[in-house]
Amino acid sequence: MKLAYSLRFKLSTFYLIIIVIPVLIISIIMPYYYQYLISKETEKLTESTLASLSNNINTYLDDLSRITIIPYLNENIMFALQQVASNQYETAEPYTQLMVNRALYESLPKYLQFTREDILSMIITTRNGSSFVHSRNSGTEVADYPYTEQDWYNRAKANNGKVTFIPTHVQDYITNAKPVQVFSVARLIKDPETQRPLAVIMADADMRAFEKIIKGIDLNNKSSIITIMDDRGDLFFSSKTLSESLREQIQDDPEVVKDGRDSYVVVSKVIQPSNWKLVVLLSKSEIAAKVHWMFTIGILFAVSGVCITFLLFFVLSRWILRPFQEMVRVMKQVERGHFDVRLQTHGQDEIALLGNAFNTMISKVNDLIDREYRAVLNQRNAEYRALQSQIQPHFLYNTLNGFIGLNRLGDRKTLEKAILSLSSMLRYTLDQADWSTLGEEFKFLEKYCHLQGMRFQERMTTHIHLDDTVSNYKIPKLLLQPLVENAIIHGLEASEHPCSIHISAHLEEQDGQAFLCISVKDDGAGFDMTKKKEKISVGLSNIQVRLKMAYPGSTFTIHSQVGQGTAVVIQIPEKEVTI
Repeated sequence: MKLAYSLRFKLSTFYLIIIVIPVLIISIIMPYYYQYLISKETEKLTESTLASLSNNINTYLDDLSRITIIPYLNENIMFALQQVASNQYETAEPYTQLMVNRALYESLPKYLQFTREDILSMIITTRNGSSFVHSRNSGTEVADYPYTEQDWYNRAKANNGKVTFIPTHVQDYITNAKPVQVFSVARLIKDPETQRPLAVIMADADMRAFEKIIKGIDLNNKSSIITIMDDRGDLFFSSKTLSESLREQIQDDPEVVKDGRDSYVVVSKVIQPSNWKLVVLLSKSEIAAKVHWMFTIGILFAVSGVCITFLLFFVLSRWILRPFQEMVRVMKQVERGHFDVRLQTHGQDEIALLGNAFNTMISKVNDLIDREYRAVLNQRNAEYRALQSQIQPHFLYNTLNGFIGLNRLGDRKTLEKAILSLSSMLRYTLDQADWSTLGEEFKFLEKYCHLQGMRFQERMTTHIHLDDTVSNYKIPKLLLQPLVENAIIHGLEASEHPCSIHISAHLEEQDGQAFLCISVKDDGAGFDMTKKKEKISVGLSNIQVRLKMAYPGSTFTIHSQVGQGTAVVIQIPEKEVTI
């Protein structure tokens, strides 16, 4: 958590905002933006190309549509169609029949011969069902083919003399070595004078003609697909095989279509006068592939730029942070009480000014401590001694009362041992030192309990345990003796049965923090905790005051129950004991 508030963290955040984030944005967003520009430019170029391609196709369709007006250009052919369509051919004179046959079987094929090479066949079907088929590839007509029932025938009739373009279909009315895919133009031929329908003429063109027209178109997108849709929305031509999904999508005139893993940008153009639609599908994956190198360069630029700037940042940040780290180190020494340390400053910048001000502050704090804080410490030590002097007379008073009891019993030997123990204890208490170790304090308690044991004999049992790891910890002298004294006076003396006293000191851990735990427990008379304040003696109140003065983080707790004894527990944070 401290790292989030450190100057290094703030500088690192500043570095990320100012350097790293813009570099990453430029390296990642720019290729996408360039891809967008390429896509739009490709669309514009495609639209221009489509305009040119549309003109070429329109010119080609005009050429094809002119083939369907051949009967109007030849009087003999028109006469022949009038004779056949009106059913007069069968009853006509032989000369008339000869003229009709020459027109339909000799003149018409000559027109086919001199038209474009991609025109494969020409079919004329009269309104009474008679048909005349001429094929460039020497194919023969399929017998009894129902021409008048075909969709192209009905569409040509419905257009009433206007040219009709028929989508791709198989030439199933002509026998060929293999099925041929063709597209056709058809027109209803009408009598120029009466405007009566005479026949429908249809010319079949090779699909390779469109392939030749489209082959010369460079869309700068090898995966693109060029399609042509007729006026009814049916697919007329496609440079590549389209899936059923793509066929359905392009019917709705969308901007983007998807097929499998690739997606396509749709660019379309209407071809007049056929009302066909020329649709180009531009592969997005190919457009993205063109800027793939930009992504690679962008990533390399970002990585190298971040590495170089991070190296510079690391060097400069250490140069900036070193004076502050040195200042923190000096501050920690000052916290430990070393007021003679000073911060070494260099230059005349803001950091040097701050360091000089810090040195001045240390000097002033040191002077203030000499005048004020040390006086407070002396007053505090005097309070310690005053509290201790209150405990010693109280302890002697209770001990001498015990000696009087032994004297009345006439037990002089025990009394002599008690006096010797008392003299040893007095030497300990009369020592001018304010502090002692737990080991020395527990030895004093052993002698004190031994002294009291001579008085109470079998009524008192003492158990003392000191963990070796805490025997050298410093505590105020005579801090624990009043606790044992209270256990004897208020617990053992007030009880009618033998009692035991347990005294222990050890380390224990709570919530990840180590505490020195000192406990004095007895199974004597106990007292009512609701009247606790009335039962706390002068010795216990002095102990609480001394404990808080010595260890601000310590706790002093008493647990007691009538008839079951009393337990006093002192907990001191180990870090306060070991300072």
